[in-house]
Amino acid sequence: MAKNKTTKSAVAQTRGQFSTFFVADLFFGVDVLDVQEVLRAQQMTAVPQAPDIVQGLINLRGQIVTAIDMRRRLQLPARSEEQPSMNMVIRTPDGAVSLLVDEIGDVLDMDAVNYERPPQNLESAAREIIRGVYKMKDRLLLVLDTEKAIEVDGSLNLRTGKLGEQGPSIARGSSPSGPDAFEAEKTDPEHAQNSTKTGSKRATAKKIGGASRGAQAVTA
Repeated sequence: MAKNKTTKSAVAQTRGQFSTFFVADLFFGVDVLDVQEVLRAQQMTAVPQAPDIVQGLINLRGQIVTAIDMRRRLQLPARSEEQPSMNMVIRTPDGAVSLLVDEIGDVLDMDAVNYERPPQNLESAAREIIRGVYKMKDRLLLVLDTEKAIEVDGSLNLRTGKLGEQGPSIARGSSPSGPDAFEAEKTDPEHAQNSTKTGSKRATAKKIGGASRGAQAVTA
């Protein structure tokens, strides 16, 4: 009986709905429940000294989202300037992260009978971030391991966009610091108190913010 339960569980984990995307000639799938939304090209803020795979940060309706370039992750040539990237925003324990891809595909239902382990002849950069493969009529669907795909140098905090413990914040705007901040608080204590309250509200909103599960339609 225990063996049957294990078999059924294994089959259940290799079937389901996947949001798909293309990077060069590779066709990937991500569990649809891990996808927050998909977006067209967005304005980005560069992160000084960030790992090479980090393209920048996106301000997504007040939420700071790190953008990972999947071409760099897969060690592929950069896309041409005439080819704008698309954003597949996925949920992670540390907040949303955007995967920069070439093209967004359809949502597909896949059956466990077509599932296999990743082939050994895949390039090492791709094999490291792929959980498995579905055989389709005209191509292979590579199931992305999102946790491994978004791994970056530990100096970058995906949630805050900060480098290291004392690194610079790339969030919207900045507040005075050092002597200037001290003078502002000394001459205008009411302003300093309001600034503290505003910061607390933003932090609280960031903690409780989020989107409903399931992928949303592509938006501008």
